[in-house]
Amino acid sequence: MPSSTMPSLLTHFENIEDPRSGPALLHPLVNIIAIAICGVICGADDWTEVEEFGQAKYEWLKRFLDLTHGIPSHDTFGRVFGRLDAQQFEEVFMSWVQTVAEKTQGQVIAIDGKTVRRSHDQSLGKKAIHMVSAWASANRLVLGQVKVDEKSNEITAIPALLRVLDLSGCIVTIDAMGCQKEIAAQVIDQEGDYVLAVKDNQPQLSEKIAKLFVHSRMPLSDLPSDDATRTEKGHGRLETRSCQVLDVREWLYYLDTERAWAGLRSIVRVTARRQVGEERSEETRYFISSLPCDAPRLLQVVRDHWGVENGLHWVLDLAFQEDASRIRKDNSPENFSRLRRLALNLLRNEKTAKVGIKAKRRRAGWDEQYLLKVLSA
Repeated sequence: MPSSTMPSLLTHFENIEDPRSGPALLHPLVNIIAIAICGVICGADDWTEVEEFGQAKYEWLKRFLDLTHGIPSHDTFGRVFGRLDAQQFEEVFMSWVQTVAEKTQGQVIAIDGKTVRRSHDQSLGKKAIHMVSAWASANRLVLGQVKVDEKSNEITAIPALLRVLDLSGCIVTIDAMGCQKEIAAQVIDQEGDYVLAVKDNQPQLSEKIAKLFVHSRMPLSDLPSDDATRTEKGHGRLETRSCQVLDVREWLYYLDTERAWAGLRSIVRVTARRQVGEERSEETRYFISSLPCDAPRLLQVVRDHWGVENGLHWVLDLAFQEDASRIRKDNSPENFSRLRRLALNLLRNEKTAKVGIKAKRRRAGWDEQYLLKVLSA
């Protein structure tokens, strides 16, 4: 059948440039991409399993694709995705995300990186790939991602990712690696706000902030500050988070005498106390922010940032076996990583099944009507 009969998601990928030529064009590129997307949604975690999915669902796939030459082999899937332009694939992914992700004013966009641990190839001296993702906390969707260059780090990847995102009215949160003056300025230039973690990679800034919070204990009745506390119980654990925010003009000037941190309006301290049985622990973290002095809001923003760990990274490992993946050749690791995030977005957007992502993947593999529902989510 012509590709116009596909679920609308798959039509986004029809115009990707085909890296093949000549006899290698036996299978249309849109077939290869469509089968891979469906296969990963339904539980395939490598190219062999993608081929097996295609063979098992041949009759169903014929409703949408021209399968005159059958289902491509796993080697074909691997070769094509290895040569497929990763940046172009990401651009198409992001264009699709913009059609399904409803922008929420003031939503947190958490920027965080994750290493695909077994994507390294020691025999070729190739390191495991490290992907930096943008996570929308309100929608629980991946908005985009970039691969960190082997000879670089997240500091160079984060600006590239931010450039392609609409940050207006959003709050960008980044861990200490992203606490850079240029990154703060970029967020402000793109009409967003920021909450950036401060650690030892900015030793002078970290030391000054700690001193200011010690100084803030003085009984100054006119001190522009705010605080909030939240306690959570569950799974035998008691956790209390306390947030104190300072917004003293003179102190901010002491912190940033050269006005190098664009939009800086407040400094934040979050102390987390945890008790599990008889064991107790305490951790204090510091942040700088362009947001005003509002402790309850900033406490929630910091909390939302760590949703990227449970909502994205943990799910990729548990439900998609990402850390166990041995896909290594050329662009395949990066492109398969993108397939996982695309599948995760689709499964998250499907709201009728009240089960986890792993169970949704199984159901999509068993129930073709449900798979169609996921593809249309």
